[in-house]
Amino acid sequence: MKHLLSTADLSKDEAVLLLDTAAQMAATQSREIKKLPTLRGRTVVNLFFEDSTRTRISFETAAKRLSADVINFSAKGSSVSKGESLKDTALTLHAMGADAVVVRHWASGAPYQLAHAGWLDAGVLNAGDGTHQHPTQALLDAYTIRRHLVGLRGGAGEGVGADLAGLKVAIVGDVLHSRVARANVALLHTLGAEVTLVAPPTLVPVGVETWPCAVSYHLDQTLAEFQPDAVMMLRVQRERMSGGAGGFFPSPLEYTRYYGLDARRLARLADHAIVLHPGPMNRGLEISAEAADSDRAVIVEQVANGVAVRMAALYLLMAGEDSAEGNDL
Repeated sequence: MKHLLSTADLSKDEAVLLLDTAAQMAATQSREIKKLPTLRGRTVVNLFFEDSTRTRISFETAAKRLSADVINFSAKGSSVSKGESLKDTALTLHAMGADAVVVRHWASGAPYQLAHAGWLDAGVLNAGDGTHQHPTQALLDAYTIRRHLVGLRGGAGEGVGADLAGLKVAIVGDVLHSRVARANVALLHTLGAEVTLVAPPTLVPVGVETWPCAVSYHLDQTLAEFQPDAVMMLRVQRERMSGGAGGFFPSPLEYTRYYGLDARRLARLADHAIVLHPGPMNRGLEISAEAADSDRAVIVEQVANGVAVRMAALYLLMAGEDSAEGNDL
């Protein structure tokens, strides 16, 4: 059984295969009839224990574009809200004949448990677990970066098989609570990019020195010296900050002053540099309206690319087993 649980599990060849397959899927979406018969007769369950709009709709759209039957399962209003365990939920899905389960869970490691506990005979795709991983978000970010910047600094070149060698990516903001940051650091490193994390010391995780990236506490210095090709702004996750954001930075104004991407900092980027954000955005906090709506921003494109990337992941897990090796894709 193959699963997509963490970008740290992906080899370079597997990551490039996913990006190449996503490009093929994206090409089909410009046709008048966007649906493919690839997963006809298969059942995909979206199992969401956390609120989500973009990710859930993106996975649902991706599965339907591949002609799969889709069941949306929300913890709210279900037996989970009555105390049903993850195991019993998984056994229910197994009895229903699910072929793949897309799971978002507040607990780090829940998708891994679903994949390996023996409760479920289905492929498991991690749609975000706690502050741990969000692999398809990192893949759509890498896909977006590759579309705009590949070959810029002498990488593998454009098109099929291209990696991100030579590119520089700055990931800025609430790294401590960000599964997007963790997933991106691992994947971008695997694809050959150089990554620098930028955050206040209070929002940098313990043990970050073991990650394959550099760490900076100064955004202006990083923009001047690192000269990133892509700047990824992270949402300040106030809902994960016990006691509110006050324990992590003095005030929203102070955070914006030192770590927000505004028109002034935007103007300092190289002409080719792009701006990404996983969404939803806190406009006026980590990113200004001018930066979010500028020509450099590829934030709306990220959402569109997410469908192609998730189509690729579902295809390779459910129909393209011969295309990937190993226990996990």
